[in-house]
Amino acid sequence: MKIRIKGNSLRYRLTKKDVEVFSANGYIEETVDFGNQTLIYALQRNNLANLLAVFENNKITLLMPDTMATEWELTDRVGFEGLYNELFLLIEKDFKCLDNVAEDQSDNYPNPLLKTHIN
Repeated sequence: MKIRIKGNSLRYRLTKKDVEVFSANGYIEETVDFGNQTLIYALQRNNLANLLAVFENNKITLLMPDTMATEWELTDRVGFEGLYNELFLLIEKDFKCLDNVAEDQSDNYPNPLLKTHIN
């Protein structure tokens, strides 16, 4: 799972394995070790109606409603977005990049733009 923070927006991108773990457990997290502190970012299912985010004790938890999570897991839907207070939230499946990149992308979803990019 990747996190991107820019301005007042928060985006999570999940690989196929990440979505599989999230589907099975209703929860997934990653950590960033800064030596004397750790940042944790997590995605958690809940029974609320909208996306929301909480930041407590060096942990960002993005909460995803059950209805969204079920649709996301069972369909080709790429993701969901929402606004929580003034914070823009986005959760999406991670596609393979169209350009060559150094990171391993073997677990990413096929990029739907690949066909149009080749032609």
